[in-house]
Amino acid sequence: MHNNVVPLTAYTESCKMSTMNRQYDARKISWDSKRIQDLRRHLGLTQRELADQLGTRQQTISEWETGMYQPRGASATLLSIVAEQSKFKYTA
Repeated sequence: MHNNVVPLTAYTESCKMSTMNRQYDARKISWDSKRIQDLRRHLGLTQRELADQLGTRQQTISEWETGMYQPRGASATLLSIVAEQSKFKYTA
């Protein structure tokens, strides 16, 4: 893990509280390949590190970042929560 990077586990723990207080709608943001890569870099993580934190495979992150697939459902929602909690600036 890189210096000055808060582990995503801190974000995922706060997700439970956040979702109780606020309704997240993954459809509000389109998680395209550039936006996913920008978020990962903002967090200072490798694809493998992000995959480990999200509970998915490194290949999945790679497929998202190359545009082969887009995250949907819970994955898109979790990315939106992580982005907000890490103060990642993105536009809908």
